[in-house]
Amino acid sequence: MFGIGGGELVFILFIVLMLFGSDKVPEIARTMGKAMAQLKNATNDIKSEIQKGAEANGLDSKSLNDLTGNINAEINNAKSNLLGDTGNLLGDTTNEIEKVKEDIDSLSGPIKRQR
Repeated sequence: MFGIGGGELVFILFIVLMLFGSDKVPEIARTMGKAMAQLKNATNDIKSEIQKGAEANGLDSKSLNDLTGNINAEINNAKSNLLGDTGNLLGDTTNEIEKVKEDIDSLSGPIKRQR
């Protein structure tokens, strides 16, 4: 619960009990409960207003999911094209390097034998 362990919760309750006394703890708990309920209601109201505004402007979750799906597909397509082009370029470069190595080996071969 809220990332608080059992021992930590007992410690916090002990501190609250020591600070406010046993007669005020139920009143504080009631006040905190009401505040949490009001906060939850406010966030739900804000969420519903955002959804109503989005629907009024033609944006709903399905169209947004479709849009993000299309964007992800385009990104994956561009990525695969880029990786394919890079792989081809790397293969061509590797072939050229091997040819140059063979040319160097053929040139330096007789020189090594003359020593």
